[in-house]
Amino acid sequence: MLVTHPDHAHLAGEFASQWGNEMFAPPEPREHVLRGVYRHDDGWRGRDIQPAVTQQGKPAAFSAELVGAYSAFEEIDLAAYLAVRREAVQLIAQEDAYAAILISMHTHDLLSERADRSTIRPEQLPWLDAFLVEQMSLQRALLEQLQEAGTIAAEAFTAETFQRNFQLLQACDNLSLLSCVDFGGEATLLHPLALRNGGTSEVRVERTGERAFRLTPYPLASSKLVFGLKARFVEGKRFADAAQLKSLLDEAPFQQLDVTITA
Repeated sequence: MLVTHPDHAHLAGEFASQWGNEMFAPPEPREHVLRGVYRHDDGWRGRDIQPAVTQQGKPAAFSAELVGAYSAFEEIDLAAYLAVRREAVQLIAQEDAYAAILISMHTHDLLSERADRSTIRPEQLPWLDAFLVEQMSLQRALLEQLQEAGTIAAEAFTAETFQRNFQLLQACDNLSLLSCVDFGGEATLLHPLALRNGGTSEVRVERTGERAFRLTPYPLASSKLVFGLKARFVEGKRFADAAQLKSLLDEAPFQQLDVTITA
């Protein structure tokens, strides 16, 4: 069952759009945070149209085996991967600098705090490090642009607010990934998340059925929500080459899967 990156991101955005209740704080500034969550993987559109396979013949993408880890760089073309990640930030920066900062923070975290550097060839590590420096510089430039424009309230620019919104993007992204792979193990939404009383709380995720999960404590607006997820089914897990995978994928119709989240 294969899901495009933008469709995965759309599901994450749907979660974010329902985030907030008597206990958990909603996203703010809402429009910009939601755009960041919905659009954080736009850079993958071209890549998903022309899917690649690894040396082992598996789709070169996120899979169930990578939940909770980010260690398969020995199977990834790092230069191409960084180009996709860069484009994901730049595309949104042209229309929403605030959302782009959140996406850049997400990208930086994936490739610094969560990446296993031992799986990257030593001669390629300078590429990664230069990319991380580039992302930090971009974040500063976008923040200056926003402050000069004066179109968003100043309290949205504090380090605490950016961190809270970045963590919400990460939480919704992770819940979407868990949903896409129908993850059955122990999981949380990565970070302690903002409460209305000024504190934070970790959110635990428990699988209760096929693409059905219970969140504890519960952060969404209604006690039961059902979301749609677009996917395509392709027979097999290993393919002779990228052309074979693309041919099978092009022939596969989209299906609508239900993702159920409950308290």
